[in-house]
Amino acid sequence: MNQILFPMNSNFRIPGQVALITGGNVGIGRITAIELAKKGFQVVIAGRSLERTQPVLDHIKSLAVDEPAIFLPLDLASLASVRECARLFIELHLPLHLLVNNAGVAGMRGLTKDGFEMTFGVNHLGHFLLTQLLLDKLKASGPSRVVTVSSRAHKRAPGIDWDALCRPTSTWTGIREYSVSKLANLLFSLELAKRVQGTSVSTYSLHPGVVDTEIWRAVPHWARPLLRLRGFLTPEEGALTTLHCAMHAPQQESGLYYADSQPTLPAPLGQNSELAAKLWERSEKWTSNR
Repeated sequence: MNQILFPMNSNFRIPGQVALITGGNVGIGRITAIELAKKGFQVVIAGRSLERTQPVLDHIKSLAVDEPAIFLPLDLASLASVRECARLFIELHLPLHLLVNNAGVAGMRGLTKDGFEMTFGVNHLGHFLLTQLLLDKLKASGPSRVVTVSSRAHKRAPGIDWDALCRPTSTWTGIREYSVSKLANLLFSLELAKRVQGTSVSTYSLHPGVVDTEIWRAVPHWARPLLRLRGFLTPEEGALTTLHCAMHAPQQESGLYYADSQPTLPAPLGQNSELAAKLWERSEKWTSNR
């Protein structure tokens, strides 16, 4: 997979590759799923609703692809659902060349079913467990890669308050919690790169841009104009860096953070290897106990 380098608009295809994408029914995930299918990937979309995913499955089928797209149920706010999704994927007896941790929420408040702050639980902890459960499959299918959608919002995270991650969302907008979850995404990818070093698995995190998608649906209406002032990208524009990391980023850049399809220096906290290791250890403990 590390040798797959071609223009996104070319007709070059890669038959035999399998990609699992979380949240592939709308926004960046939808575009990612469709573009990967065009390149010959068999796409597996994991999400909460088959009904909402069906239009994407139908669109991919209309492309006359070699293999139809597959839907797997996944609720990232439930670790039991994450485990079931991984089990169902393994039972498909497919290889796994690409895992795109794309799904996310912003502005949601409360707790996950397992008692974690909602945004952190969905954006980081669910994806952490899914990746862990599928890591052997990724290694066996190599060369393979994990692409995790983070955000430049990680720069606004003041740090990680471990106790706050086990309490309901404390801010009204949920934006601070979103920033912490995106820092966690970045640190997860950084630590994962160390842990898979010497294998055929590579990993990348990225900022897609501020994209006009449904991720902002839970942000209070009065706060949305503030987001628009920053300039929204289209989902097509927002998916470019995800697709670059999925198909173009060199293996030697594993662990790096991307923006505008280029390696980019994250905030100092996003480079903190001790914090990344601590987050991994706590995430491992939290997910193994539930």
